[in-house]
Amino acid sequence: MYNKGLYHNWVPKPIQLLFIVLLLAVVMPLGGVYTGNISFVVSGTGAMTEYFMWANYATTIGMGACMPIVLRMKMRFKVRDKMTVLLVLLGLLSYLNSTTYDPMIFVFSSLIIGFLKMMVTIELFLPLMAMIGNRGMFYGAFYTFVLVLNQVSAYYAAEISIQYNWQHFYVIMSVLCFVLALLHWVFMHNQYFALKVPLHYIDWLSILLFISTFMFSAYVFSFGKQQDWLNSENIIHAGIAAFISFALLVTRQMTLKRPYLSFRIFSKNNVQHGLFMLLCLGMFLGTTSLQNTFAVGVLGYDQLTNARLNLLMIPGLVLAGGLAIFWFKKEIPLKMYIFSGFSAMMGYAIIMYFSMVLEFSYDLWYLPMFLKGFGMGSLFISVWFYTLDKLEMDDMLAAIGLILVWRTFLVVGLFSAVYSWFQYRFQVVAIGDLAVYMDGLTVSPQNVASNLKSIQLNAIIIATKKIFGYIILAGIGVLIYIFTHHFGKERFEYARFVKILSGKSALARKRLRERKRLLEEIKDAAGPAA
Repeated sequence: MYNKGLYHNWVPKPIQLLFIVLLLAVVMPLGGVYTGNISFVVSGTGAMTEYFMWANYATTIGMGACMPIVLRMKMRFKVRDKMTVLLVLLGLLSYLNSTTYDPMIFVFSSLIIGFLKMMVTIELFLPLMAMIGNRGMFYGAFYTFVLVLNQVSAYYAAEISIQYNWQHFYVIMSVLCFVLALLHWVFMHNQYFALKVPLHYIDWLSILLFISTFMFSAYVFSFGKQQDWLNSENIIHAGIAAFISFALLVTRQMTLKRPYLSFRIFSKNNVQHGLFMLLCLGMFLGTTSLQNTFAVGVLGYDQLTNARLNLLMIPGLVLAGGLAIFWFKKEIPLKMYIFSGFSAMMGYAIIMYFSMVLEFSYDLWYLPMFLKGFGMGSLFISVWFYTLDKLEMDDMLAAIGLILVWRTFLVVGLFSAVYSWFQYRFQVVAIGDLAVYMDGLTVSPQNVASNLKSIQLNAIIIATKKIFGYIILAGIGVLIYIFTHHFGKERFEYARFVKILSGKSALARKRLRERKRLLEEIKDAAGPAA
């Protein structure tokens, strides 16, 4: 027998919805590392920060690697057996992270956690989409819930790490996974979703090539600054390995009867423009590293206060989600909604550009973080919807892994690495410029030494402000692009309309001239007869 639901029929519908929400609340923020307590894990393990940045990217890579095969995995196993095993494995991996001090274990466990949690997430997509009905409204509610949840989990990861230690949060997440596994063993039905399909059609070599491509790329983005980019043999070798892996991955897809990935949808106009808009979104999301440098390095915020800043994005995220539900319900074209999202990101960048001062107070964060939350929420929803709009299910699932990795890892990692490199270069230049005003006859060495911290902080501010200035200039181009893009409507529609009208007018004038000439001929012929 088949059952497209998740729970036994005797479980009340409100209780089923409660279990789905609990699953989302636990599984979606689950990862190998949490942005709120990375600094505590670094100090506790004695490892470099770059390892945990790599682990953070690995979670997204694991999710992208699993995406093309989630439906086949869903139909292969019974729902209760699969969900219980997945939740137990996620709990064990989280507990493993709480007991280890080896950073490479964090990296590989994060990769596996991302792979497994995507299988859990797909089980929640289908019933939620069936409840809501409209795909756009579903994105509006789902992404709002997930983005808000990520900010809250990052904050509590920092708070628990301060009150106890960094291992406690991993233990809490592990216990929650075990509790959910027990609950779902009791309340979930033990039937198949649809026709049972075999697993031997899955090309595991393609999955390994996919993972190796982006894990080597993540290593380059994470360790590039620490190893001085192309001056490091490790960075060069990792870059070459990523390129070769991707070439082999593409070549293998051309020889398979059932390819793991499909590149066919990348020829579609909306997918190409959607990927470009996700690239532009990554340009703004990459400023998180600049914001953290300013908040922690310049203003001297502790990790809990810095995590609390992200909570200020929640009102903007909620507003973006509510507006998206209204927008899709009324079936309003996406153009102005996407434009408002990028405008909010531009507003955030402009405020940060003019706010780079040592006297920046905490109250001044409310408006820029609200704008950032609204921009991030609206663009996550609308650009993702536009990119995948009107795609067949098979093609979408076969390529959505690449798009997911592109949106969450590649563009954000690329811009974060670029900003980090430019910030260092601009900071060196700024110190050189400030040194011009240090005259040994007017400024004693003792005064320079006492003001060295202020000089360094001002150099960081100058470098950060310069990067935000370039982002604003690029953002103006992005707004022009969004405003002039057709978003699926017929281009040159007005020109065609005018041409048709002018054509009709010319035809009418021609017929009028013919009638006048015919009338004149009749008059001429009638004149002599008269």
